[in-house]
Amino acid sequence: MPDPKVLKPFAEYELWEFDEDSPITEQQIGECIALGTTVDGDFLAVHPRTGGLLWLPRHAEQVMAISLQTLDQKQEDDEMYTLVLDEIYRQVYGRSPEEAVYYEPWTGTRNYLFFRLRPGQGQPSLPELAEACRAEFPPDMTIETPFVCLLFYRKLGGYIRLNYAYGQEVAVFYEQDEHQAFAVLEQWLLSKGCETT
Repeated sequence: MPDPKVLKPFAEYELWEFDEDSPITEQQIGECIALGTTVDGDFLAVHPRTGGLLWLPRHAEQVMAISLQTLDQKQEDDEMYTLVLDEIYRQVYGRSPEEAVYYEPWTGTRNYLFFRLRPGQGQPSLPELAEACRAEFPPDMTIETPFVCLLFYRKLGGYIRLNYAYGQEVAVFYEQDEHQAFAVLEQWLLSKGCETT
């Protein structure tokens, strides 16, 4: 559900640069309403005074305004939802989705925990850890690129993200009422050399 509280603390973090071309000011980040987030930590939001969609990227320095004026408004609601998400993807990444695309609604009941896999003698790499995790806990769906591996689990109500790009970050996202399934995964990750951050 849209959440007006999620982005309030981000106004203090100085994550993005702002100039005369920015769709909002740094102070307005705290007034934004989060509509969704990507598995990489980007936010899709609206600001009450700007009247458009905003993309707040995790790995870039500029907040981006997204225009949906090119979409045909005669589509059915189910089709329109998918077309809107695909158009956001196209504007943000500069191309249409070519691989599997996963859209996740912001539920307000999602919990997460970040881990760090310290590099060292005898420690697995993140791809090796992902392979061991797949063997121990077969996922319901997998999306893997050279930069990230996402292992999705229905019983978790979420997924494990292994951030190959950084080489050390592992994150587990789960629904709060699935704490028992999360606890099993947490203990397994700790036994493989991960540390909570």
